[in-house]
Amino acid sequence: ADVARVIAAAREHGAALLAAPLRDTIHRVADGAIAETPAREAHIAAQTPQVFRADWLREALDKAEQGGIVATDDAALVARLGRRVCVVLGSPDNLKITTAADLLVAEQLLAERA
Repeated sequence: ADVARVIAAAREHGAALLAAPLRDTIHRVADGAIAETPAREAHIAAQTPQVFRADWLREALDKAEQGGIVATDDAALVARLGRRVCVVLGSPDNLKITTAADLLVAEQLLAERA
């Protein structure tokens, strides 16, 4: 159902990603100390899928490569173009697997559900 909602939003707006509200408090750190604590409500945890018009994604990837821009997800690159990336709220259970530790957590959750 979440995937269908993200695809529908991308069809309507050109770009969309699934995201979950933050559960953790986030601190910006400078010189080894808390410099700022942004409002949790103003931030989201990006998830997958992320869906884009193909031409927008190609342009974003090309410009990033040309400019030496490194991003942690494609949505950030599309947003850098000034394109609006629609946010579709998803479930915290939709884990984003980035590290080996994430994969272990996902495997454990799947085993518990089986």
